[in-house]
Amino acid sequence: MTEEVLGLPLPLSCATRLVAIVGDPIDQAGSPALFNAAFRRRGIGAVLVPLHVASKDIAGLLATFRATRNWDGLVVTVPHKVAIADYLDELAPAARRVGAVNAIRKTSDGHLIGSNFDGAGFVQGLRSEGHTLARRDVLVVGAGGAGRAICHAVADEAPRSLTISDVDDVRAKSLAESVSIEHPGLAVHPGTPDARGHDVIINCSPPDPKSPTALPVSLEGADERSLVIDIVLKPSWTPLLEAAKVRGCTTQSGVHMLSGQVEAVIKFFWLTGREQQ
Repeated sequence: MTEEVLGLPLPLSCATRLVAIVGDPIDQAGSPALFNAAFRRRGIGAVLVPLHVASKDIAGLLATFRATRNWDGLVVTVPHKVAIADYLDELAPAARRVGAVNAIRKTSDGHLIGSNFDGAGFVQGLRSEGHTLARRDVLVVGAGGAGRAICHAVADEAPRSLTISDVDDVRAKSLAESVSIEHPGLAVHPGTPDARGHDVIINCSPPDPKSPTALPVSLEGADERSLVIDIVLKPSWTPLLEAAKVRGCTTQSGVHMLSGQVEAVIKFFWLTGREQQ
C-alpha cells in the first residue's frame, strides 16, 4: 500500500477528531498528505482538511474553532502566521520568540494556544539530509512568518554570518535586530537577495503569482559548494532549485522542513492526555 493511500482520511466516523490547515491561498499546502499519513501510521482517529480563509475572516474562523467540540488543532500557513497570534489566548515560548504561529491547539475549555515548529522542522529537515549550518555564511530571503522562525533557528546553529533579505527593508532590519539580541556574537544584518558571499541560500518567500518563474534571489556566485534550499511546497521543484541545479549547487526542497515537524505538531495538538500520542 502506498504512502498516498495510507494518507487518505479513512475511515471517517462520528468519533473522528478534526484538524485543519488555514491559508490564503491554500492549494499549495502539503500538510494534508503528510499529516493524514502520519495519523494512519499511528492509528490516530483524526483527519486534517484544508481551509481557504481570507485575513478578514480569521476572527470568525477562530470563533468556530473554539465552538467545535471535536476540532482539536489548526495548522497555519501564509499569510496568517503573524497576524493570527493576536487572536490567541496564549503563546508557547517558540511562538513568542519569533512573533509568528504555525500551529494552534485547543484545550478542553476552548483556550487557544499557539506555537511555532517551522524553525525546528527546518533544522530537522536539514539534518535528515546530512547538512549543517555551523560556520557557514547563510542568506535567508523572506522575513515573514516562516522566515522569522527559520532565521532564529539558523542563528541557533552557529553559522559564521546571517544575512536577511525581504521586499520590505524595514521588516528585514527588524528581524535582524531581533536575532542579534539573542545572538550578540553573530554577524547578522539585512541585505540584498544576492547569493554572492554566501554558501547557504534559503528562500522563505512565496512565489510571485504575476511572475511564477522569476527567481527570488540572484544565484550569481553560487556553485557546487553552495547549498540552495527553497521551502516552497508547490511546485515541489521550484525554478530556484532548477537554476541552482544547473549551476551545480546542492539543493533541498520544502517537503523536508514540513516532514521534520509533523510528529512534533501532532504531539502538541494532543498534549491534553488523549491516548493518541
